[in-house]
Amino acid sequence: MSDWLIPLTVILVAVCTVLVVWHALHPVSFWLCVGYPLKTAHVYATWGNVALGCTLTRKRRRWRYTFDGLPVVGHATISLAQRRKVRRVQIDKPPRLGLIRPHRLGFRVNVTLMDGQTPDDYTARLSNLAHAWRVHSVRLVSSRPGRVTLLATRGDPLSEIRIPLLSEGLLRVRVGLLETGVPWLVDFRTVPHWLITGATQSGKSTLLNALITGLSAQPVALVGFDLKGGVELTAYGARLSAIATERAECVGLLNDLICLVKTRMALCRANKARNVWKLPEDLRPTPVVVLVDEVAELFLMAHKGEKDEIATTATALLRLAQLGRAFGVYLVVCGQRVGSDLGPGVTALRSQLSGRICHRVNDPETATMTLGDTDPAALDAARQIPASMPGTAIVVSDDGRWYRARSVYVSEEAAEAAASQHAQLAPAWADLLTGADTVTVTDAELEALAREGEPT
Repeated sequence: MSDWLIPLTVILVAVCTVLVVWHALHPVSFWLCVGYPLKTAHVYATWGNVALGCTLTRKRRRWRYTFDGLPVVGHATISLAQRRKVRRVQIDKPPRLGLIRPHRLGFRVNVTLMDGQTPDDYTARLSNLAHAWRVHSVRLVSSRPGRVTLLATRGDPLSEIRIPLLSEGLLRVRVGLLETGVPWLVDFRTVPHWLITGATQSGKSTLLNALITGLSAQPVALVGFDLKGGVELTAYGARLSAIATERAECVGLLNDLICLVKTRMALCRANKARNVWKLPEDLRPTPVVVLVDEVAELFLMAHKGEKDEIATTATALLRLAQLGRAFGVYLVVCGQRVGSDLGPGVTALRSQLSGRICHRVNDPETATMTLGDTDPAALDAARQIPASMPGTAIVVSDDGRWYRARSVYVSEEAAEAAASQHAQLAPAWADLLTGADTVTVTDAELEALAREGEPT
């Protein structure tokens, strides 16, 4: 017995050691060569029971070779000759599972919908499928008539972010990673205005640092509104074309931005262009990205004397949100708390900010204000963001779906260094406003355009 037991033990220990070292040194290849085949066999073998437990099956009548039923009276044992016969019986038919395709984060699989099923039936069972398949999460990543595609991730890809921060073209910044493993891009050309909410230490400021770092290297103008006395954005003053740190300054700067919009509107009208991107390249003005930190301070009212000033601020900010995309002005509005109690101006502004990013928040009202008009599951996911993972957020992407995402960590020192390095790219505010006093666009025309919605 011992002659073969000792060599067998040595071989098993060696194999286990090799597998452990392989998994530690190169987990992706280990998953593709070892984990994926085992997981595929497990999913196919248990799919019938899993679909039945998730109520995804449908009743079907099929021919089966069965026994006749035997009646039993009390505890009596009845001996009868059992006869087999072919008959039609009802069975639970699971949906057809397509080919399971490997992915470096897990696997993808297509599922054919059965009669009466919709993608929402699978969306409601994603957590059940994740537990049944022993994976971190399952997401419905796409759907088409009669079929859905599920992505199962074996681990949390957001536990550690190593993706580099990059500027990917004009007004495009790679700021982190989505839970599907693809880069998280903030593209102002596709989604022009963004609302970013998050409590202290949730990662909101880090995301703002990432945006400033990425935009600093691009030929765009940055404008800051910082009602914390300038402590957040003043450090990047070398790259900012203008900054306002008091409410009175904010009103003046907003008026300048409205004049800038009027100037560009007149330029587009003179050249018969519906927006600045259809102008000839030599006439196209510099894009302007407006960074608003702590938006609640713009709407908080200490006494009734501030009511008119707040109304003016809200109107100007709303005008920029309605008209900015067509004329190269983009908004990034940040706040720790954004609620309807701040007034109707905040609610109207929020409706114009199509990009939504919600970090960990302290009150459900802010999460509802940020994500309330999306999938209700996004609200549940936002409330489950742990404090131990700063930078994690729920993002509404340009495809209309929501995703968990995490921004790459960018320190204040790194963002300040990037702003100083590219200070020469900051256009002078006076140069941007050149010609504003000769604009022929009236306030009435501006109001009419705002009511019609922004041009396409």
